[in-house]
Amino acid sequence: MSRLATPVSRSDVERLVRDALRGIAAPQSAKPNPLVVNISARHVHLTDDHVQTLFGKTDLTPQKDLYQDGYYAAEESVAIVGPRRRMIPNVRVLGPCRGDSQVELAFTDAISLGIDVPVRISGDIQGTPGCVLVGPKGVVDLKQGVIRAMRHVHMGPADLEYFGVRNGEKMNLRVVSHGCTAVLEDLVIRAGEKIKLEVHIDTDEGNAVNLDGASHVELLKQTPCACSKK
Repeated sequence: MSRLATPVSRSDVERLVRDALRGIAAPQSAKPNPLVVNISARHVHLTDDHVQTLFGKTDLTPQKDLYQDGYYAAEESVAIVGPRRRMIPNVRVLGPCRGDSQVELAFTDAISLGIDVPVRISGDIQGTPGCVLVGPKGVVDLKQGVIRAMRHVHMGPADLEYFGVRNGEKMNLRVVSHGCTAVLEDLVIRAGEKIKLEVHIDTDEGNAVNLDGASHVELLKQTPCACSKK
């Protein structure tokens, strides 16, 4: 004997449609871009005028694309001379050119050159020490612009949404490496359109956490310190 189907009311149909539409309009946050952690070795950014002075030409020559689209390591390199005539030769120039020249060093580089460098976000060079840059065609006496780059993480809009963070906030990076698991704190978030998820730490930090031997890395959202609450 056949059974009669239970009739579906109009309100039930409307409810099912609303539920389906909510699932389309508000999906769960997509997974972030793959996390890439790169060591940012010592390097130099130059203005157009300084490229002309140091290399006798108007443009840098791209040698290798960097992870972020539009950025590259150039064929050109310079020697960096500190205040005590200590020198680091063959320091790579990165392109494209910028509005201000800037030298980014690791802490041990700065000690070797005899320069007391502050930790700064790239581009924040006001009041920083300078150095002398020597190229094949000329010399630039840089009055300011030598920094130790603050560890940071580049994020696009989808990454910000996934982690629930905002530009300028800080996160921690956990690096699991054989016999050397560590957490690097206070990575500044640098957000922008069409940016890939990427952490930058300097050579000293990479060596300290044995990044080359890491089996797992993860970003951790910082939680407010309980001791700061009254």
